[in-house]
Amino acid sequence: MGTDLHELLRSLRVWDPAVTELPPFDPATAPGDPLDLFARWFADAVAAGQCEPHTVSLATADAEGLPDVRIVILHGADADGWSFATHAHSRKGGHLAARPYAALAFYWPVLGRQVRLRGPVGVAPAEEAQADLHVRSTGALASALTGRQSGVLGSVEELARASDEAWERARREPDAPAPSWTLYRLRPDEVEFFQGDARRRHVRLRYRRAERGAAPGWDRELLWP
Repeated sequence: MGTDLHELLRSLRVWDPAVTELPPFDPATAPGDPLDLFARWFADAVAAGQCEPHTVSLATADAEGLPDVRIVILHGADADGWSFATHAHSRKGGHLAARPYAALAFYWPVLGRQVRLRGPVGVAPAEEAQADLHVRSTGALASALTGRQSGVLGSVEELARASDEAWERARREPDAPAPSWTLYRLRPDEVEFFQGDARRRHVRLRYRRAERGAAPGWDRELLWP
């Protein structure tokens, strides 16, 4: 089994030219605000056909500082931060209550690009979380109404019953509240943009928040690949 896995790993390619284009990236032309560059790169990923470009790895740590990571959906990005949602009682919700700091990592292999963010995480007002939930699909509401996220499940039959009830309610009450559903916003202290290069001369541009009185800004620097 282990030998087969190693052989399979060695057979794989990164950034196969048949499916990946590595566009040039001149950091000298990057905008002063990382949000502007993120919006541009996100649109590029969508246009290039990247599958699920709005999925992002979210890393948190528990009260003892032990890390955890999972994939979530980006709900928005603006001057208030990059937003995602979950139940407050979920594992990541508990982590963020104990340590309100996290990291995000986007990977768009169709363009050989990554975007990484780190920063404090705040909680949006409850009405914003509910409004965000209710503009999403019936399935998203049903999932939120199923609840008990990260809790121990007794059986798959128990989940099926709870899910069926939640789907029925979501169809019947499209504005049904999910009180524990929480919208979080990561306000980055730093944002790194990584552009892969075929000769491994990867371009890494890091923005670091610089508070300058009433007018916060960003310092930029290049990193060795």
